[in-house]
Amino acid sequence: MLAMAALLAACAAVGPNYQRPADAAINGQSANGPWLGGSEAAFVREPVPGDWWRLYESPTLDGLVQEALAANTDLRIAAGNIERALAGQDYADAGRRPSTSLLATTTYGRRSAEEELRPGKPLSNNVTYGLGAGVSYQVDLFGQIARTIESAQADSSAARAAYDATRVTVVAETTRAFLDACLAGREIAVATRSVALQEKSAELTQALFRGGRGNTVDVTRASAQVDQVRASLPALNAQRRLALYRLAVLTGKAPEDFPRTVQACEQEPGLARPIPIGDGAGLLSRRPDIRRAEFELHSATARIGIATADLYPKVTLGASLGSAGLGKNFLDADTFKFSIGPLINWQFPDRSRIQARIRSADADQQVALARFDGTVLNALKEAESALEVYARDLERRALLEAARQKARRASEDTQQLFALGRQGYLPVLDADRTLTTVEQSVAAADSKLASDQVNLFLALGGGWENR
Repeated sequence: MLAMAALLAACAAVGPNYQRPADAAINGQSANGPWLGGSEAAFVREPVPGDWWRLYESPTLDGLVQEALAANTDLRIAAGNIERALAGQDYADAGRRPSTSLLATTTYGRRSAEEELRPGKPLSNNVTYGLGAGVSYQVDLFGQIARTIESAQADSSAARAAYDATRVTVVAETTRAFLDACLAGREIAVATRSVALQEKSAELTQALFRGGRGNTVDVTRASAQVDQVRASLPALNAQRRLALYRLAVLTGKAPEDFPRTVQACEQEPGLARPIPIGDGAGLLSRRPDIRRAEFELHSATARIGIATADLYPKVTLGASLGSAGLGKNFLDADTFKFSIGPLINWQFPDRSRIQARIRSADADQQVALARFDGTVLNALKEAESALEVYARDLERRALLEAARQKARRASEDTQQLFALGRQGYLPVLDADRTLTTVEQSVAAADSKLASDQVNLFLALGGGWENR
């Protein structure tokens, strides 16, 4: 029987074997080439480091990322999904091994005399028993078990890729929250200094008014300017607190347990070198969501074979040994029994339903292929878009910096002219407002650049390799 099983198991599995489609988007020449926006001075065509957050050279950020990778709840969910997929794979693997069963029964009673065709002759009470053991093995004649295992293995690989994708997101969002907290801290420090300067200006205006220079309108305007600058502080404090709360949750803590050291940060770390961006080929091999989509396509392809195998008979080889009889004859020679032989199960009359399941599996494969291509194209779009946005925002930041220098000189000049009595307070107020507006624009541009950097690293797909 074992020799027969081995011979039958050698038959080929039905259904298509998975191969990456030749016309898949991932094989396109343009998809594997250099980036369109990669020639900017802000970028360098070097491989994207797996621990890209270390480019910020911030021990605090390094520690937060490690905390998040160790305790983030989304990662715990993804890890649980891996365990579930592995359990499904083990279940599928068990299908290629023999299954065994044991049986033990005992009863006490009496059969019906009428049933035994012995009316008027009551039967005696008896103890009966039954013992048995069986073994069966399904011969994978047409590869249904093999395809089931193949599908389960692909599902497990997809779950691992999903975990890696979650790592990428967790690292990026932890870095983003840290930078947001530090940027808000810097803006708070700048706003606090601006309030102090405006208060001094208001005090000077008040002193000049008492000395006979200026008027109440100048005093009121100066006081209003102080209030206007001070009004930005509550929103900035809220921004910092929200970023700290995000950091707490990302690292697996309650909001009230946010990192106190980050609360004191008033200068966000910057990148001291151009950003390494690699190329399209590196991205396509690195991004976990692309790997996940291909594993899902592989699984869908294997399921076509699972459905197709139902067109053919299933052969199960079995054997059993047991003993059954009256309790008083327990294990006597006459109580033993055995059986051995094949069982053939064929759903031949039900082919229309099987064909429908095959068509459904084919459609699922086409959907998975479209999703795979879409994931590849979307990844390329995200990377190119992130490169373009970051480069243009760098240009905008440089122009705003030039505007800030000019606004600062204008503010200083008008302050001197006002102090010398050569002009009124209104030009001073206008110059200060312009400087404050430009300072706010620069701060917003810095915040946008920090977010752009994180978005770029997120699009490039780094952050999952080091485990």
